[in-house]
Amino acid sequence: MRVADLNWMQLEEYLRRDDRMVLPLGSTEQHAYLSLTTDSILAERVAVDAAEPVGVPVLPALAYGITPAFAAYPGSPTLTVETHARVVRELLDSLFGQGFRRILVCNGHGGNGPSRSVLWEWMAAHDGAQGIWHEWYRGPRVLETARAIDEPNHANWYENFPWTRLPGVEVPGSGKPHVALPLAPPAVVRETLGDGSFGGTYQRSDEEVLELWRVAVEEVRALLEEAWP
Repeated sequence: MRVADLNWMQLEEYLRRDDRMVLPLGSTEQHAYLSLTTDSILAERVAVDAAEPVGVPVLPALAYGITPAFAAYPGSPTLTVETHARVVRELLDSLFGQGFRRILVCNGHGGNGPSRSVLWEWMAAHDGAQGIWHEWYRGPRVLETARAIDEPNHANWYENFPWTRLPGVEVPGSGKPHVALPLAPPAVVRETLGDGSFGGTYQRSDEEVLELWRVAVEEVRALLEEAWP
């Protein structure tokens, strides 16, 4: 259930019987022909779809992440590693103070990886705190399912779902050679990547991507139900 669909009194009532919460982490950055908020859309949606049957609340996705490589693409603002880690830490501290003890961080952007260590620091500093860091797009079952379909990559079919597409925007019918993200200044990154995709097929059938989504949701739900120490 989305926190956006609750008031504080309903959430306080929930805390009388449960102490789990999901914090999705996203980013606002170029995704070629897909929405600039693709990472945030997917992180929050997979969390909500997974948590709804379990009755666990899901916060709005943190919409800004660590994405300095894409600074030459308009609409791709970035936080520094230090700022992002501090924001995540302060959110976790605040939630603990309100009574939440088990928090699943559902990350949707690879660049946010440095903030993973914050979860260990948070647990070390708070007795009774339990945290799980899950990158939904790198879950073992998700990757196995994806690779049986096609090669997954940034801004290709792997992130092309009905809810990340833009009305009136057509993606190229043919694929693109896979390109590695260069460790280079943003202008060089843009020159290397062109439209921003890391390569591969731009779009697969809805049947295929919805099956991938089903697996992703099941992986997140299993963590919420079974993975707590």
